[in-house]
Amino acid sequence: MSAEALSVTYKVRSGFLGSVHREIKPVDGVDLSVRAGEVLTVIGESGSGKSTLGFALLRLVKPSAGRVFFSGRDIGRLKSSELRALRRHMQIVFQDPYSSLDPRLHVKDIVSEPLIGSGMKDQGEIEARTARAISLVGLGPSAMSKYVHEFSGGQRQRIGIARAIVGDPKFVVLDEPTSNLDVSIQAQILNLLLDLQSGSGASYLFISHNMAVAQYLSDRIAVMYAGEIVERGTAKEVIDEPMHPYTKDLLSCVPTMDISKKVTDVKISGDPPSFTDLPSGCRYSSRCKYAFDLCREKRPALASAGGREVACFLYHKEEKDPGASPS
Repeated sequence: MSAEALSVTYKVRSGFLGSVHREIKPVDGVDLSVRAGEVLTVIGESGSGKSTLGFALLRLVKPSAGRVFFSGRDIGRLKSSELRALRRHMQIVFQDPYSSLDPRLHVKDIVSEPLIGSGMKDQGEIEARTARAISLVGLGPSAMSKYVHEFSGGQRQRIGIARAIVGDPKFVVLDEPTSNLDVSIQAQILNLLLDLQSGSGASYLFISHNMAVAQYLSDRIAVMYAGEIVERGTAKEVIDEPMHPYTKDLLSCVPTMDISKKVTDVKISGDPPSFTDLPSGCRYSSRCKYAFDLCREKRPALASAGGREVACFLYHKEEKDPGASPS
């Protein structure tokens, strides 16, 4: 799965009786690739555009610009019947297991939806695949005839995962699938996802705001801020030696059990910019302690630096402010 210059634009109304029309871009010119068999985590604060990016990759929302490729095919050029057949191979697990599952359906009907939606007709095969998926997520055969209200939050998320994997997908978007669960249940779900991924060889795009979860799960990490990717590299690189000031600030918010480390203010100062009033320069400049004049005038491009990619003038030597320091 890959994307080139992917953007999503929404038109919003404001003012008296909605007379003022504005455009917002929660995803703005993102280039992204998820390699076969890897877990790529997109991380950032709430409202950074992470979920919209995941939805756009699956064409659950229509991109306003750019292209998305899956198995070498530009999915924006596919006919509706071709896209429907392809959907069982690219799936999603939603954040909220309470609102994402239809309470009127039995579990077997919920889990089998991707197979039926993709055009599968063989009832025997549908039932066999459904039973296998439910078994893989650790639920017994009796679960198939129950309704979702009979299950706990963790069990409901397992049902959502079963629905996503029933068609043996090659690519799965995981939209903060553990954020609404207790910590002990989160660990169970994360381990389940890793076990399923290693057994199937599928690619995961994991969406999260939690650096600790990203470190545990990821092969690579892409840090997203205000609709843009600002840093991208291996999980070890990004966690152990962050480069972008926003990445550093995100990591400062991760609790530590090391009492030898000084506890500082872990709240990132300031608020993220509004998508209706984005700055002309670096979108993090109003919150960044290293920002200088150029940062407020020009948007830095995502470029190679230190063995990874970072969008920051501190690492663009030809434009670097002599008085600034990234350390």
